[in-house]
Amino acid sequence: MARSTPGSMLVIGLLFLGLMAAGVGVWFQWQQTRRCLAFYGTRATEQISKSPFVELWQLKPLSGSRHTGRLEAVRVEDITEAKGLVHLRRGLVEDANFRWVGKDNAKLVPLPDAAWDLALVFSDTKQKTGVEQTVVVIDFVGNSEGANLTVAGRPGRVALGRMAKGLKTWVESTAKWDGSN
Repeated sequence: MARSTPGSMLVIGLLFLGLMAAGVGVWFQWQQTRRCLAFYGTRATEQISKSPFVELWQLKPLSGSRHTGRLEAVRVEDITEAKGLVHLRRGLVEDANFRWVGKDNAKLVPLPDAAWDLALVFSDTKQKTGVEQTVVVIDFVGNSEGANLTVAGRPGRVALGRMAKGLKTWVESTAKWDGSN
């Protein structure tokens, strides 16, 4: 039984086209997330995208307005099932949602402890001890133009840019606390 040369060429051509499309898709995805990946780190990016447990922490500094790096969670809420969390996760790892300052956001001056308003905590289990967590800390300030985000334990911060207003609205509609300490 003889093989059809035009049919074989068509199959090879379609296979090649499929591989090219896959390559372009991977490259495009990498382009959309490369700065976030460098900023968060690989493990943190993975936890933000996929961790099964997510909490929202309302923060209070332990030391007034100094730079001790120690904050206290005064309210903790499990938001694992919150509406819009899937979109938030995606938004947190897309470069276009942030305002990147130069090439190295790690060189930005650290904010005082009192600046940070809340944290999104991504973890693999509900246990608190001995569990690796990614803690994304957010400073909303008075206006959305100055809002910042950092990852606890990593250097630098990034301006929230176009996602700040929507994130603040989402937090206000999701959080069940009344705003009082």
